Amino acid sequence: MKNILLYTSLCAALLCTSCNDDFLEKTPKTDLTEENALQSYDNFKAFMWPCYNMFTDNTIGTSLAVWGENGQYRSDMNAGYMERKYESGFNSYAFQNIASVASGNGWDFSSYIRRINIMLSHLGDTKMTQAEKDHWRAVGYFFHSFWYMELIDRFGDVPWVTKVLSSGDSEVMGERMNRKAVADSVMNRLKWAEQHIGSFKGRDGDNTIDQNCVRAAISRFGLREGTWRKYHELGEYESYLKESVRASELLMKDYPTLYTGVDGQPAAGYGEMWTTDDLKGVPGIIFYKSYMPDMNPHNMCYIERTSSHYVEMNANTVGLYLMKNGKPIANATSGFHGNKTMYAEFRDRDPRLYHTVIPPYKVAAGKGTEGYRTWHFTGNAADREYIDIMGINATCSNPGTGMKRLPDQNWSASLVPQIPRLGTGSFVTCRSGYYVWKNTDNWEQNFNQGSLNVADKPIFKIEEVLLNEAEAKFELGTFTQEVADKTINLLRKRAVVTAMTVADINNSFDPNRGRYYPKGNATGVLVDPVLWEIRRERIVELMGEGFGFYDVRRWRMAPWFLNRPTLGVWATKKEAAAAHLTLYNPTTGLSDGTNGSMTEGNVFLFNDPVKEGKGWLEKYYLYQIPTTEIVLNPNLKQNEGWGN
Repeated sequence: MKNILLYTSLCAALLCTSCNDDFLEKTPKTDLTEENALQSYDNFKAFMWPCYNMFTDNTIGTSLAVWGENGQYRSDMNAGYMERKYESGFNSYAFQNIASVASGNGWDFSSYIRRINIMLSHLGDTKMTQAEKDHWRAVGYFFHSFWYMELIDRFGDVPWVTKVLSSGDSEVMGERMNRKAVADSVMNRLKWAEQHIGSFKGRDGDNTIDQNCVRAAISRFGLREGTWRKYHELGEYESYLKESVRASELLMKDYPTLYTGVDGQPAAGYGEMWTTDDLKGVPGIIFYKSYMPDMNPHNMCYIERTSSHYVEMNANTVGLYLMKNGKPIANATSGFHGNKTMYAEFRDRDPRLYHTVIPPYKVAAGKGTEGYRTWHFTGNAADREYIDIMGINATCSNPGTGMKRLPDQNWSASLVPQIPRLGTGSFVTCRSGYYVWKNTDNWEQNFNQGSLNVADKPIFKIEEVLLNEAEAKFELGTFTQEVADKTINLLRKRAVVTAMTVADINNSFDPNRGRYYPKGNATGVLVDPVLWEIRRERIVELMGEGFGFYDVRRWRMAPWFLNRPTLGVWATKKEAAAAHLTLYNPTTGLSDGTNGSMTEGNVFLFNDPVKEGKGWLEKYYLYQIPTTEIVLNPNLKQNEGWGN
């Protein structure tokens, strides 16, 4: 049975029912005020429940607020891993289409931070035990730190607010504090919380903030801040990386195994992490968002089966996935089958690709009025290659059975007869041909314009921690084959991909490895070959989970991902013309149904932004402070490049 978390909001009631002359100066005994409401353990629990909304706050890239292009996919779209399927869906950072903002942009010190500081300010007023007080201080420190992790990432230097502010407080008109000082304070609070958070599962609920959640935050923040400081040349980064390693290794002891799934497909555990009804007790799950019928259902599976799902992957990102033998497709001995068909391009690739992008297939629809629901194999045996790998969706019933099955269907169980399905019009189509279906399964009910989906979604899981450990160890100069075996190779084993052998990775291992761009260096520097393989593993394992824009910015690799043409699958001129698309070749240019000499090529999605005089700007590494905030507080200084 899923965990049901209910919370009650505290409210202030103004009772004016006394006949005493001085009734306006007295607080009625039945009134809930800030002073008398925060007294008991349960008072504090109820007061802090709204802070769990951070995990569904849409300003956070990894949040579970909504899905599609405005949910977790958005961060990976900003990073250039994915894009919107329409002609207007170009990357706004690549084409310098980021507008100035007057308010919002994630600059918020008045909601979560204020609530947390109110709670902390009343811990001394209660009759709780010291252990109980320490527990709620630790929970408060966790949420305060989690929000500040986001503020630092967006804006760099930020005000450090640790008390309830009123209009007369100097902090209201204060300056931004140095990033290092704020980051140190965040880390110190997380470490305090780690040591003092209590074991109150029986009173808080099973799926609530605990010591391992705090350690997961330390693992994430230590890596994020440490590498930001290193690659943005701020110095003093090693202590953050060491804290990331320390917390990661404690979690690795507590979560020694990965979820392998139940559906029997390659990399089933990887795919089912996002399509499982109940994540309680699932190996590797540290903390998750629980969804219940008629209480808080979502529409993540439904959206991916409609014409309103705008998210697609591009050929550049597909090219990052390894062959099953553990080698990059550009490696001379990889055995890559080429990209002249999607069948060849996907053959013998890392199966995590199949759980993220619908693999190619073709079937024939049934006859008569039920033709949109029934199907049979074509006469070409090659059309069923990936149906046999992923498992057969025999009936196209709604709901069906199992996790991901082929052929696919739309929300109403209508047949999707083939993939790739080029275009933008009907359901389950996209311009690139690489249709993203990370949250699609065959067991959840779907209804038009309704939210009936209830698959739980992870918030903290051991897979991210393993990747944090591997990357932090490399940055500290301590990544070895033993570390690879305890981190990267656990993920590869589940994915049925050959293990990483560190000694085999040299400058020629991937001729197409990425570049990072130190400030003032327009040509970029090749990433160390071993580090590139660690980063590749992170990109693939966490694809579609909202980490992309954080990662490409802290690595200073945004230009490598964004400053190039965006392409789709290889197609014939006839196929492209039927979908009103254009083909591209870097030598011969563009061809459409009327113009150009190419008979086949990659589907052309968006121009080369650099050739258009655009491209990633240095100022994009930090967000703009909203102009209204600077008008209200002249002591705030705008981030470099954003004007006044």
